[in-house]
Amino acid sequence: MHDAARLQAAIDLLGEIESVSRPADGTASAFFRSRRFIGSKDRRAIADRVWGVLRRWARLTWWCHWAAQGAGREGMSVTPRLRVIADLLITDHLKVDPLDRLFSGQTHAPDRLSAAEAAVADLLQGRSATHPDMPPAVRFEVPDWIYPRFEALFGADTDSELAAMLPEAPVDLRVNTLKAQDRDAALAALAADGVEASATDLSPLGLRLPAGRVNLPTTQAFKDGLVEVQDEGSQLIALLTDARPGMAVVDFCAGAGGKTLGLAAGMGNKGRLIACDVSEGRLDRSAARLKRAGAHNVTRRVLSSESDKWVKRHAKGFDRVLVDAPCTGTGTWRRNPDARWRLSPEQLDDLTRRQASILDSARRLVKPGGRLVYATCSLLPEENADQVEAFLERWEDAEGWRVLPVCEVWEAAVGTNCPMNNYATALRLTPARHGTDGFFTAVLERGEG
Repeated sequence: MHDAARLQAAIDLLGEIESVSRPADGTASAFFRSRRFIGSKDRRAIADRVWGVLRRWARLTWWCHWAAQGAGREGMSVTPRLRVIADLLITDHLKVDPLDRLFSGQTHAPDRLSAAEAAVADLLQGRSATHPDMPPAVRFEVPDWIYPRFEALFGADTDSELAAMLPEAPVDLRVNTLKAQDRDAALAALAADGVEASATDLSPLGLRLPAGRVNLPTTQAFKDGLVEVQDEGSQLIALLTDARPGMAVVDFCAGAGGKTLGLAAGMGNKGRLIACDVSEGRLDRSAARLKRAGAHNVTRRVLSSESDKWVKRHAKGFDRVLVDAPCTGTGTWRRNPDARWRLSPEQLDDLTRRQASILDSARRLVKPGGRLVYATCSLLPEENADQVEAFLERWEDAEGWRVLPVCEVWEAAVGTNCPMNNYATALRLTPARHGTDGFFTAVLERGEG
């Protein structure tokens, strides 16, 4: 494909992403599946443009409105096409004449610029990514309603924390100790495939791939199950669950099985591990991953809801229960930039109610003296510390629940230097401070009575 055709494909894909409710990665996968004629290099170029626009969505939109107003076109719609035009001029520093040649209206190329688009393009030429008049929420690509929450959370560090959420996240791998003897063995196997990974700082099982694209599924290390893709922070949640050989363990919101795999490895395939989810499709997708990893002690179970009768029948039957709760995903915005604009205050309220319900139900599975591990990939206190505090208000006196100091658990379960202070009751990771996705983890222990 020539450059103009790639641009038109990017405009088409952005239009589909904007018009449907599903996440951008799923929409893009379906888009490319229906266009098998698009080669791998072209797919990469199209996807890079689309994800770049999604990462710069608020700033490009602001510039489009600014230029439309300056051109006397205040009512002009900011379409995917106009955002791509703005991106070429501002991000790629393209001049108007080359832009006209790309938007030629020839076969497979975008239509020629309209008079309104040309007027906007003239004003956007030579502009930088930001402007002194941009509100902070626009500059850092967050919805207006959520910016004050981040400001209250991070205080003087708000700008640096939100700036760290703008670039693309690195790709991390977890060494699968069911197949690889240790991290050095996995590093050597990847090196034999031409991939020079490096060890992560916090997770003793983590590897970070170099900047740029690595076709991991084609490597022998991946095919043999020596490594799995998993953010370093996510690895730490599984490690802090401290699932040991011979235990009975539940991954209550297992999804596609990322943390289930980590739990199975920690158990050395010895003991009973139940992977639960309300989505049969998500659990089905975990089957191939479990097989490749050599995880044999996992039983998958579809629940009708968090209050499924199975929970009541197995009350007080498990040593460890991990609740990786459905959440806003604000900690993963580096990977899912479109999710920033799909979130609403109403959705946050719905999620916090559901999280509380899931916690209340999952706690029933925990033996006296056992642990309930609550985790999210969110940065928002409403989904994190506030949930734990409310849980303790409901159950601390009745059932003897308490929060364990996270560094105490870390020392026994992880073994590396704990990134929190000795008095911290939870693990709080952010891209700025730790180079991981944003995660929260609290370990709660049930009383012996």
